Amino acid sequence: MPEARGGVALAEVVDEALGEPVAEAGAAEAAAVLPLFTPVPRVRDDEAGAAYRAWWRGATEVESDNELFNLTLQRSTTDLRLLVNDGPGRREWYLAAGIPWFVTLFGRDSIITALQVLAFRPQIAYATLDVLAARQATALDPERDAEPGKILHELRTGELAAIGELPHTPYYGSVDSTPLWLILLGATFDWTGDRALLDRLWPHALAALEWIDRWGDRDGDGFVEYERRNPTGLLNQGWKDSSDAVRDRHGRLVPTPIALVEVQGYVYDAKRRMAHLAEVRGETELAARLEREAAALRERFEAAFWVPDLRYYAMALDGEKRQADAITSNPGQALWTGIVSPERARSVADRLLGPGLYSGWGVRTYAAGQPGYNPIGYHTGTVWPHDTSLIAAGLKRYGLEDEANELISRVFEAAQSFPAYRLPELFCGFERDSATSPVPYPVACSPQAWAAGAPFLFLETMLGLRPHAERGELELLHPHLPSWLRSVRVRNLRVGTALVDLLFHSWRGTTSAEVLRKEGDVAVTIRL
Repeated sequence: MPEARGGVALAEVVDEALGEPVAEAGAAEAAAVLPLFTPVPRVRDDEAGAAYRAWWRGATEVESDNELFNLTLQRSTTDLRLLVNDGPGRREWYLAAGIPWFVTLFGRDSIITALQVLAFRPQIAYATLDVLAARQATALDPERDAEPGKILHELRTGELAAIGELPHTPYYGSVDSTPLWLILLGATFDWTGDRALLDRLWPHALAALEWIDRWGDRDGDGFVEYERRNPTGLLNQGWKDSSDAVRDRHGRLVPTPIALVEVQGYVYDAKRRMAHLAEVRGETELAARLEREAAALRERFEAAFWVPDLRYYAMALDGEKRQADAITSNPGQALWTGIVSPERARSVADRLLGPGLYSGWGVRTYAAGQPGYNPIGYHTGTVWPHDTSLIAAGLKRYGLEDEANELISRVFEAAQSFPAYRLPELFCGFERDSATSPVPYPVACSPQAWAAGAPFLFLETMLGLRPHAERGELELLHPHLPSWLRSVRVRNLRVGTALVDLLFHSWRGTTSAEVLRKEGDVAVTIRL
């Protein structure tokens, strides 16, 4: 990588490439510098060091009284920088999904990671929204499972892709990337209040909404389903995309088309967030329509997915609207979206922390004791830190702070068992009582993006951060630290254009919050 020219420091060029402002003087010269992540096998130590220092400067600072928790956050911050990849377009960048198997752009993975770290590093959300919007499908292409408005699943640029042996150029076989992209857009606006971003991406948002209603709902029943168009494409197109992932209580595989429980939640959340953004833009009729559609979806969801004798939600519906009623972690992510009835949240929480799903280190993807359970099955019994992070956020959303902190605490303990406090993509689902530490999954990606993002979502969940940047407000909604964490200090938390320093302190089970500094126009509301 060449030195910066025209008096612009290398670190400033790095900052600009990662979404940080470049000093106005010399910006033209900086633009002429070769892209930050040039395809060369080596960089000098001082250049690599400058890039990492710039990365650390661009993040909100977090420090707690628990040194092991600090080390876990530091490892995650460094791993996120390690996963930054040069984008296909000029001055694009994105987070690779994981090393060594998925060193490329994945829609779902990059979006969820951006959501996990949004409070502390919004630059990732900006880059992710843009790189995916630039490749949003505009036409029907069955070979790539592409439909107008759909957000990609995976992009490959290697030799097999170049000669047409792979459809991943890009490939769109993901049922959830599109509503998740809308959720990320809404959440990013909540934190930044960036009207220019909203207006620039609004046509992409409308196209994504059109995909949900026209292409995602394949049979017009009001649920979003998937079924591959390309016979060599992915059979299952949710986050549990292995071929044996979707089952009923008898262990039988479920035929497509399939409507996943968490995907209906993503759509519900997406439509509510888009209704808010439509209101911001003055599009009141669209906002009202989206709110009506979200409410109607919630009613249909409760009627179709609830399994009365299990007092839990089915993981999916098949094409005949029969319930795939295996007990899985999927309804926990539905909690995160807010689609779950408040009256049923406690029952869902009891299942998630019950002996079948809860291993003692986190939530299993598939409950033990069922036909098809395998503690080393990729999606049929292992524990994924990112999955547990979304579930913990969902529990907090329904006021179940102690249950959320139980999951957070156990995954944090698991991190201490892995080298350098690095959470891997997944680990085995063996019961905690049978091993002194979590059993590694032999071929898990490590580092992996949404595993690295999990500690940040855990932190946001504990602190109860809820931003409203467009009206200059930050809510601290029932902050609740676990017993092993007595104090947390947050510096330079950005809400819109304002900066806030916060101190959280726990004493005898009660967590207090204090505003140490405010820079800019923001009101902080503490709801204990």
